[in-house]
Amino acid sequence: MTGNMNVTRGFHTASTLANGSILVAGGVTNGGSTVKSTELYNPSTGTWTTTGSMSVIRKYHTASTLANGLVLVAGGFSGSSYYSSAELYDPSAGSWTTTGSMHVARDYHKASTLTDGLVLVTGGSSGGSYPGSTELYNPSTGNWTYTGSMSVARRSHTASILANGLVLVAGGYNSGGYVNSAELYNPSTGNWTTTGSMSVARQYHTASILANGSVLVTGGQGNSGYLTSAELYNPSTGNWTTTRSMSTARARHTASTLTNGLVLVAGGYDGFNFLNSAELYNPSTGTWTPIANMSTARSVHTASTLANGIVLVIGGQSNSSNYLNSAEFY
Repeated sequence: MTGNMNVTRGFHTASTLANGSILVAGGVTNGGSTVKSTELYNPSTGTWTTTGSMSVIRKYHTASTLANGLVLVAGGFSGSSYYSSAELYDPSAGSWTTTGSMHVARDYHKASTLTDGLVLVTGGSSGGSYPGSTELYNPSTGNWTYTGSMSVARRSHTASILANGLVLVAGGYNSGGYVNSAELYNPSTGNWTTTGSMSVARQYHTASILANGSVLVTGGQGNSGYLTSAELYNPSTGNWTTTRSMSTARARHTASTLTNGLVLVAGGYDGFNFLNSAELYNPSTGTWTPIANMSTARSVHTASTLANGIVLVIGGQSNSSNYLNSAEFY
């Protein structure tokens, strides 16, 4: 265990700053209310300090660390409102300023910081619709511009930046149900092309980049319920292959690629229970090994890899009505 946050929260974001601190923003607290408070974790002391609050309370938003050191928070939801608004956190001032709004209000979208410094936002949901549109944030101008639309609208998907600079979007959910399709965004052209589909449709899964450039997708929720299955995407062939299944079905878990190349999966929800279990995937053998449990069961938490290789797990939900302020590291 390490220091507790000042506020209990799940569905928050956690961003690593240039100085190694972790910025946690927004989310849901006990009682179900959404918060705009933010706080900083200092890995040297293991303590949290409150910092400036966002201008808007939000959950299901995204947070992206920009090349200039600022953190961009975009979209989200609260009450009955879907947000198009965005704001920037300045670590040197400890405060937030509003920036240009997205063209489309959305939650459960994904944000990817591209190699050229722009931020690509994909998909999401908005008032019962599922926008297939995607847009780019330019930190130099503070404005958003539309780019190519995905071929399949989706929310609760994953978005992974491949070694070649393309962005792989996989899975999710839309008005037709769970999605198994995947597609690639090319920043040079602004266009999307379809690539191989996963064998299982899923949302609330994770996607991890392995040392060999492959992408490991784990768990999630699909047509058959909560999933143990995992599969690998090969960027060279554009195909997916199944790999060994996890020992525990889980969705809304976290997955962290460790410095030794293994992938740590922790916590989540299996449809009945909030989980404290964790397991490691070995890409060399394609097998999973259960490891020691976290001290607390948690879902909709975050996991941040610190500069020393330690994985810090923060907050989350431990039962149907209880959110956590605790943090622990592996």
